Amino acid sequence: MPQLPAPDYPADVRARLETDAKEVIARYPDSRSALLPLLHLTQSEDGYVTRTGVRFCAEMLGLTTAEVTAVSTFYSMYRRKPSGDYQVGVCTNTLCAVMGGDAIFDELKEHLGVGNNETTEDGKVTLEHIECNAACDFAPVVMVNWEFFDNQTVESAKRLVDDLRAGEQVSPTRGAPLCTYKETARILAGFPDERPGAVDATGGAGPASLIGLKLAKGEAPPARTPAPRGDRAPRDTPPEPGSEHLSSHDAPQQTAPSDPANPTGPVAEEGK
Repeated sequence: MPQLPAPDYPADVRARLETDAKEVIARYPDSRSALLPLLHLTQSEDGYVTRTGVRFCAEMLGLTTAEVTAVSTFYSMYRRKPSGDYQVGVCTNTLCAVMGGDAIFDELKEHLGVGNNETTEDGKVTLEHIECNAACDFAPVVMVNWEFFDNQTVESAKRLVDDLRAGEQVSPTRGAPLCTYKETARILAGFPDERPGAVDATGGAGPASLIGLKLAKGEAPPARTPAPRGDRAPRDTPPEPGSEHLSSHDAPQQTAPSDPANPTGPVAEEGK
């Protein structure tokens, strides 16, 4: 049966969202260009793109709900069902998978009791696999509300989600302090992060990402001996001088399903 028209927001919520939406729309010469940030705005209210949110965007921009739905279902950053306060994305693309990302994702599913794109019963954590977190030189990488947690292991990832569920203070490897999914969505809609010190704390690329740039500028990197992953110091202990582990590429994980337990390469001549 066809669905009935989506309900509208309560009057006070509608008025508040309209004020914010008009501010966003005014930034663009063509109003429909504001659709992406407006979808983030509705997520900051509802936690995902609801039918009411789709109706709101369509009415504000003079679009059909079909046009808004087509866009909201194309991009993975727009959620289609209720999500947790923290979106935990585990990269399972090639490099992260080889370095242990597949093992991390499998262990987190069992540890949290959820599947891909599912939310824990307490509403705290939504787990999903990500094709690429754009941080290959820190593989395996986990992101929480799109903030980086680099060089993860199975145990560090389990500790991370446990801390999130317990309400503990969790700090990304680099970047701004964590905020909830709804707060993150409002920032992505184009509104300032008003938390004290949050903007100053926002970081860029990590040291491993900048080595090539430094070499291009003629800066010789200091000699260092990478520490094997198993010998790294605890996360709260600063590394010894000269032993910083800038990248995990020199320390493949025994937990990776493709190497070394199942080495790649031909096992027979072609045609056999």
